[in-house]
Parts: sequence; C-alpha cells; structure tokens
Amino acid sequence: MKKIAIFDIDGTIFRSSLLIILVENLIADKIFPASAKKEFQNEHQAWLNRQADYETYISAVIKTFTKHIKGVHYGDFMECSKKTVRENKFKLYRYTRDLLPKLKKKGYFLLAVSQSPKGTLDKFCKNMGFDKVYGRLYELGPADRFTGKVEDLHHIANKANIVRRVVEKHNLTLEGSIGFGDTEDDISFLEKVDCPVAFNPNNKLYRHAKRNKWNVLVERKDVIYQISKSTDSPEEISLDF
Repeated sequence: MKKIAIFDIDGTIFRSSLLIILVENLIADKIFPASAKKEFQNEHQAWLNRQADYETYISAVIKTFTKHIKGVHYGDFMECSKKTVRENKFKLYRYTRDLLPKLKKKGYFLLAVSQSPKGTLDKFCKNMGFDKVYGRLYELGPADRFTGKVEDLHHIANKANIVRRVVEKHNLTLEGSIGFGDTEDDISFLEKVDCPVAFNPNNKLYRHAKRNKWNVLVERKDVIYQISKSTDSPEEISLDF
C-alpha cells in the first residue's frame, strides 16, 4: 500500500495566494469590475499594517471572488488562470518545492488540498507530481457561465474527510504519512497523518502544533528555521532538518 503525503498549497508551496493573484488579474483583465478591488482593500491594508489577521483579508477576497464570478464565462476564467500560473509558477518555497520530488521518488501518493479554485489549482499543480488535487469547484450554468455557487462546499471545507475518501478510494495507508499546512484550517488533516508539519504557520496553528509537539518549520529568505521537531517522526520520512 502506498503512503500518502498531503499538502496545502497557498502559503505552504506557493509563496502567496493563488486566489488573491487570480482576483487581481481578473480585475486587470476587466473580467471583474475595477470597483471589486475596493471590496477588500481595507482588509488588505489592515493586514499589511498588522492591524488585522490574514484570515480576515483572505475571507474578504473569497467573498469578492464568489460575488463577481457569477456570469463569467468558463473560457475567460481559464485563460486568466493560465496567465496567473504562467506568471507565478516559480514563486515557490524552496523547502517544499524540493521535497515533492523526493517524496514522489519514494513512492508517496501526493495529494493537494486547497481552498483556491479547482481550475486554477489544476494548472498550478500540473507539473509538480501531484496524483490528486482538490479545490473549490464553482458551478457552471447555461452557456458555460458560472452561477456563483460552490459545488459540495461541505466536502472541501473538511479536509480530513477528503483525506479519508482518497485513502479508501486509492487503497493507501496513513502509516508513515506526512502532511504540510499553514493555518488552523489544516489541523483536521494534520491530525490524521503520522508526521504533521506546520509550515510557516499562523498563530492558531503554531499554538496547536506546539501543544501537540508537531514539527514546526519556517522558511524565511534562504533559511529554514526549525522551531519544533516531533519526537516520533517516522524514520523513513526524513525531513532533513
């Protein structure tokens, strides 16, 4: 049975948020109205000034995307997604970027789980070796235009259930499994793996990881800081700290 390695994407592999850059490009390409930027600019500035947290900012961006994707043609969305990936495909954290092929070589099943749009994620993850990619799937209506609704939101919101289904469907094992996440939204699947890694964690995930003696890693410029190391990491999953 193959072992599984699970990765969040934004903030864990990609050094930003695919959704944020996608929304900026949708506005720049006049697919979304220029006024859409004003809908999250206060939250963005508050985050830059460290007067509010990142989750408030990204929630505002998600709200804007969900509002304005309604009526957008699938072809226009995918062209903008391709542009977003093409311009940002090398903006990766070195540690996780280099770890992916090592895990692939060891025979791991690579699973990506993210809240970014599925179509954009598929393009971004295409050449990274992922065996399965989960993201938000937005409903298409007549004439291939988005309705603004998210399909099976309750499924993508619970990453632990996704892991369970993938493990069962593909006959995988959680023994020797590994997971990388950066926010508290990733706790549900990190609790399921043998070797959980809080990578560049926000405060809520950091505190949870410290309490549970999980691996905590921070990549800053060209340095990897080992904040905490699990004492029971499987020997075969050498993270090369």
